[in-house]
Amino acid sequence: MPERRPHAPPASRLGRLARLGALSTRALPIATEAMRRAAFGKRSDADAEREAQQRVLDNAKKTAEAMLKTLGEMKGLPLKLGQMASYIDGLAPPGYEEKFQEVLKKLQAKAPPLSREAAEKVVTKELGRPEEIFEEWEPDPFAAASIGQVHRAVTKSGDRVAVKVQYPDIDKAIVNDLKSISMLESMIAPVGRKYHTKETLDEIKAVFLAELDYGLEAENAEMFRRIHDGDDEIVIPRVWNAFSTKRVLTLEMIGGEDYAAFCKRADQEERNAASATIWRFMFRSLFKHGVLYADPHPGNYRFLGGGRVAFLDYGCVKKMPPHLLAGTKRYIATAMDGDWEAFERACVEVLGYDPNDTESFRLFIDYSKMILEPLTTDGTFRHTHQVAREAVAFLVRGGKRIMKPKEGDVLPNLPKPIHMPQDHTFMNRLQWGLASVMAGLGGEGNWRRIAEPWIRGPYEEP
Repeated sequence: MPERRPHAPPASRLGRLARLGALSTRALPIATEAMRRAAFGKRSDADAEREAQQRVLDNAKKTAEAMLKTLGEMKGLPLKLGQMASYIDGLAPPGYEEKFQEVLKKLQAKAPPLSREAAEKVVTKELGRPEEIFEEWEPDPFAAASIGQVHRAVTKSGDRVAVKVQYPDIDKAIVNDLKSISMLESMIAPVGRKYHTKETLDEIKAVFLAELDYGLEAENAEMFRRIHDGDDEIVIPRVWNAFSTKRVLTLEMIGGEDYAAFCKRADQEERNAASATIWRFMFRSLFKHGVLYADPHPGNYRFLGGGRVAFLDYGCVKKMPPHLLAGTKRYIATAMDGDWEAFERACVEVLGYDPNDTESFRLFIDYSKMILEPLTTDGTFRHTHQVAREAVAFLVRGGKRIMKPKEGDVLPNLPKPIHMPQDHTFMNRLQWGLASVMAGLGGEGNWRRIAEPWIRGPYEEP
């Protein structure tokens, strides 16, 4: 009996909140145990400690499987969060990252697809019946992600293409997710105003809503093609504009290995070459042209051999204002020079760190130095999961220490807010995401030498 698949993801606000609410109850035992360990450490009784660890391990796998099902069915922003948890080191409960990521990595490109009829209906409305406009059309997708699924097809001229089809009603689902987030922001408004949560959420809304326009994604792909013209190792699929609209995007079909297969098979030389290609793609775009590729998750790469890497998704892209780009390059350049006084001044002026809040200031300064090590080390630096996880853990430990209630208080001690630029919101996603992708590859190289000319060089229009 053929598998029955839904025609659209759930779109109602209450329905989506109910699904997330049910999921949160599964995660509660893991969160409770994590908080207990943070407060009191391991149990003194060895048998009790082993039993507790096994319970949490069992719960972690069950929770990850529930997340896979629920987030995969919901699509949209919840699925994006699941994708991030599937590969960014440090987001899953410490000690259980591998269990979570092992299950959730299916969300990177193998999320549950919708029915054949759903995709065909969208294509027919946008372009015409798929079996008429294409020489061949595969009704079942070979990949599915947060806002659309991808079908193989062959054009009348014999070219093999990948057709990305947006899920029906996914725009309504995402709008309702954003409304729910806005409702939460309004509930914490008195505190949120101090921490500029509204501005941050406005930035997130703008970028995620822009992802719904595949026409804009096609323009982004062409922009990245111009940026990297002449770099033969960076492969950007050709867009077929005749078969593309706001809800359908047709691209050149790319072969090669996916991230997991490449990491499992490749030798160190291949890993180093591919890592260098990804590094050039990210930082030539950012530091030379002010274009931030804000979705570096593993499902967006194909490895073609000889250091060649194809980059597949251009929906989540952010153009940095020139003045903010100049400030970002300034604080990185001062770190490269080891001029820590100038670095701290730049962090105050560009990132909004508050030197009057001594403990928080030192935490953020030390954290910034840590995540910049691949760019400040003039020598061989190897990306590892340990390095990526420690950066997140360092920030979490420092935050717990700062927020520990003062003697006699019950509520946590909230640090003074930092006034980070709104346009800088997605830099953290790139920093954490890229560090984890590079860790999986285990690339070794002098990453500073690759990026330094663009960091110290002039800005150029993309």
